[in-house]
Amino acid sequence: MNASQERRIDLPETVTGRKSVKRTKPKLRGIYEKVPGSEVWWIRYADATGRIRREKAGTKSAALTLYRKRKTEALQRKKLPESLRSPMVSFAEIARDALQYSRASKVPAAHKADLWHTETLLRWFRERTASEITPQEIEKKLSELADEGRKPATVNRYRALLSLVYSLANRNGKVSVNPARLVRLRKENNARVRFLDEKEETLLRAKIREAFPNREPEFDLALNTGMRLSEQYRLTSGDVDLKRGMLTIPRSKHGEKRFIAVNSAARCALEILGLSPNGSGLVCSPLAGPERRWFAEVVKQAGLANFHWHDLRHTFASRLVMAGVDLRTVQELMGHKAIAMTVRYSHLAPAHQREAVERLVRAASQSPKPTEADRASQAPTDTKTSTSQIPHVTIEGGNRLQVQ
Repeated sequence: MNASQERRIDLPETVTGRKSVKRTKPKLRGIYEKVPGSEVWWIRYADATGRIRREKAGTKSAALTLYRKRKTEALQRKKLPESLRSPMVSFAEIARDALQYSRASKVPAAHKADLWHTETLLRWFRERTASEITPQEIEKKLSELADEGRKPATVNRYRALLSLVYSLANRNGKVSVNPARLVRLRKENNARVRFLDEKEETLLRAKIREAFPNREPEFDLALNTGMRLSEQYRLTSGDVDLKRGMLTIPRSKHGEKRFIAVNSAARCALEILGLSPNGSGLVCSPLAGPERRWFAEVVKQAGLANFHWHDLRHTFASRLVMAGVDLRTVQELMGHKAIAMTVRYSHLAPAHQREAVERLVRAASQSPKPTEADRASQAPTDTKTSTSQIPHVTIEGGNRLQVQ
């Protein structure tokens, strides 16, 4: 060891002015692990309005990329002229707009369902800007609903409401894209058709007469008109025209007016209900108080499995089809917007289907048999021509001389 090395070792830190500093990696700004060691990274940034935002990114590299993107977006909105800046619209704002539209355009039951579903949507996206929500995020939330046991039809209702929210916002100029449109629809199974057979109807009617005899006309009215629960229990005396034999539904499930023909059994039920007015102006007594769930109680007493009020509507349609009524007429009587809903009942008319295909056999048996003259006219002909029968012409010097 030489002298210079000895001096460098022996000199105190106060003399040399140097300190041994342990080098550490610089802390990355704007990204963090919410749970240390989880390998799930989040970002924290201030948007163009100065509001602090947090987003879950996933991996560390994804968090870095997303953080830079959000910072760039915020900077661009600040630097652009006021006239060119895109407005920062929250999801809560466009959801409120959709609820106002729902209240004005949909029937009360449908609007009530929208209110329930919107609560879930706000729980997902209340604090988010509408334009930053992606199809992947929506798909993830809907998949979580499915994992919780929600049926495909229910999941599709959430997706449809989200699409409506964004469609209205796009129409109002608040967003430019609808991410819900890029989310696939779940395949629904609407094949369930539960209807009463004669034995079940007899048993159920007996229980109604025992427990709620005043409700039997309502039961008959449902069986013979196929009205939905909401339609029947909102029916007023002004909607009934017994002279013409017609009921008017001012606003059906689809928001449109529809008409229902009244048969003799339904007429009888309406006349009985008209003899005992309930003071509400409604044809049927309101579902309130001790009799609010009267139908569910008698179904339980009758021991009918998996049967609900809406299945009376299925019974109405099924009996029409089994009686040979064509599907187009059944569609009109049921108030189905698309005939695809009515086709579910087509398998209940096997005799009608057999009659249809049997027409092919009758048509073949009734077609006239060909005669001998017809067969002769259709026989193949010999199109060959004998060249020996063609006259031979001799030409010399360009002049016709003779025919041999």
